[in-house]
Amino acid sequence: MDPKKNSKIAERNYEVEDYKRNDQMSKGLAETHEQVSDSYMDGDNEEELSE
Repeated sequence: MDPKKNSKIAERNYEVEDYKRNDQMSKGLAETHEQVSDSYMDGDNEEELSE
């Protein structure tokens, strides 16, 4: 893969419009954003401390 293309992909962040877009990157970002958001709202983001 082209290094310039890799850099462009790595710089991509979630945008609200990703839910409406049909490309693989947008779909992946929208799905990941939804999963993180759901976990956060459910309170599933607690760290387990091991002693």
